[in-house]
Amino acid sequence: MLVGEVARALDVSVDTIRRWEKKGLIRGQRDMRGQRIFNLDEVRLLQTKLKDKTSRGFQILKAESQSPYTVIELFAGAGGLALGFENAGLNAKTLVEIEPRAADTLKMNRPQWDVRAEDVAKVAFSEGEADIVTGGFPCQAFSYAGKKMGFEDTRGTLFFEYARIVNEVRPKLIMAENVRGLVTHDDGRTLQTMLSVLDDLGYTVSWRVLRAQYLDVAQKRERWVMIGVRKDLALAPIFPEERSYTLCLRDALENVPVSGGQTYAERKHAVMAHIPEGGYWRDLPEALQREYMGASFFMGGGKTGMARRLSWDEPSLTLTCNPAQKQTERCHPSETRPLTVREYARIQSFPDDWQFTGSIAAQYRQIGNAVPVNLGFHLGMSLRRMLDQLEPNAAEK
Repeated sequence: MLVGEVARALDVSVDTIRRWEKKGLIRGQRDMRGQRIFNLDEVRLLQTKLKDKTSRGFQILKAESQSPYTVIELFAGAGGLALGFENAGLNAKTLVEIEPRAADTLKMNRPQWDVRAEDVAKVAFSEGEADIVTGGFPCQAFSYAGKKMGFEDTRGTLFFEYARIVNEVRPKLIMAENVRGLVTHDDGRTLQTMLSVLDDLGYTVSWRVLRAQYLDVAQKRERWVMIGVRKDLALAPIFPEERSYTLCLRDALENVPVSGGQTYAERKHAVMAHIPEGGYWRDLPEALQREYMGASFFMGGGKTGMARRLSWDEPSLTLTCNPAQKQTERCHPSETRPLTVREYARIQSFPDDWQFTGSIAAQYRQIGNAVPVNLGFHLGMSLRRMLDQLEPNAAEK
């Protein structure tokens, strides 16, 4: 329905509908004439939710059965994707993670996993060791001068190591995830080179940008996701379908365990105390705006992450590696403090019994860098459905 029709049906203003879309609470599309259209049921669901302040509660999604499929994960971090895959019934064969604290976190929570805490360049595999190879390799630019940009031309980057291991294992499926910025990194040439290399290695590759807020994660977090199929297999890619609802911070933080976290210095606490729920630096009195923003006060741009307090009724903004960074503030909705470690973990849909090793700063960094667990679940279920087409009875095992 057109935005005006939805507004009349729900007795709200057109500006309200547009504001909800801008905040990422509902999804709009364009029709063939370029006009913005919305799903009435989806908008009605949001309207009901905003009126009803009760929480849906915190939920970790899990499959009802186990699958026979195995996974090698590179650049595994603190286990968000691995745990999501486990919840989808996939089996971790090997996880590779060079960062010591993140590797310790994996070993502590899943001592039965084969965790290799070493440089991925020093790890080798054999053909057929796993059904799936996945990993969130960093996107590094390549040098293009005078090169054909084949597999060997990517040597020295972490993508090369990912591609090398794909070539060694020859899995049925490959998957990778990264920041949305990979799409435009180096004017799109980095991504095009990666896709070309994987095509040369024998994989038909498709990609999407997925929005975690529509996939059972109480966070506005976008991730580039690539799925590749070995060319000898007649499989079409399956990506998670976005839900017609979002989770809000109230859902994620209901009965969250008490934990440690960062604190504000006295002056910053006094400034942040002026910010209302869902507000940011522009909600401060002008004198405090000038004091807090300094030279940034006179610069262009909204700078909406600065002095930002989250809202109970919306998904969290994307979590960074530090909840008290000036540029990307993540202040609790009603208490004047940064989000705690366990609140961070809840927003990333980690279960409460998943512990993180190292200092408070190291724990924030591990959580902020992780793939949200419920997003990992949806990705795992997509891969599982694809492999089930090759083994029709696998779902019964």
